[in-house]
Amino acid sequence: MDEITIKPVAYIKNAYKEKFGVPRQSGLAPSVKSEIEFCDGFTDENIIRGIDQYSHLWLVWGFSKNNGQWSPTVRPPRLGGNKRVGVFATRSPFRPNGLGISCVKLESVKKSGNGITLIVSGADLSDNTPIYDIKPYLPYVDSIPEAVGGFSDEHKDDFIQVEFSENAKGILSDEQIKNLYEILSLDPRPSYQDDENRIYGLSFYEFQVKFRVENQKIYVIEITGDKN
Repeated sequence: MDEITIKPVAYIKNAYKEKFGVPRQSGLAPSVKSEIEFCDGFTDENIIRGIDQYSHLWLVWGFSKNNGQWSPTVRPPRLGGNKRVGVFATRSPFRPNGLGISCVKLESVKKSGNGITLIVSGADLSDNTPIYDIKPYLPYVDSIPEAVGGFSDEHKDDFIQVEFSENAKGILSDEQIKNLYEILSLDPRPSYQDDENRIYGLSFYEFQVKFRVENQKIYVIEITGDKN
């Protein structure tokens, strides 16, 4: 079988309204929750029978916000954006088939007359990303303690301090501040951007967040949006 046609079984709903700010890997912002809503044709409760026996799930999904172009080599942001490596040596979204795979924690299952929703945490998918398959994470085969992570291992502890202005603290709830702290502490900027005068912005739920970076510390200077 040289080619296959796949269709979404579900879509994810969460705080990440654009690509900028989405964690580069799953599990890096563990307090941020997402909802996986199943599509028509996949709402039979039998489809998830037994899923609550697992703590974590694999999501197979599509890079829906890319233009479909890919290259044999890519420039990972964590390598400064200048060094090229092979596309299959990275998790770059610019891939021949535009598929991603992420491990998320299953928090709960919601069933209603409108269908099925999985509540998960630690996702690295932007809002409304199509999900093509869901599989249980199996620790005895999926976890390899002695595995080597290449250049990614050198940057696994690349976190940055975050400080909120009083304005920001007044706009967000305590849970939202915790979520945003985890997102920003990953430093969403490409490594080659270090202009301390630049004001960055990202979408978080229905809010617009503005921040700057000085002396390797993020300062959230303004948050606008309707907190209701």
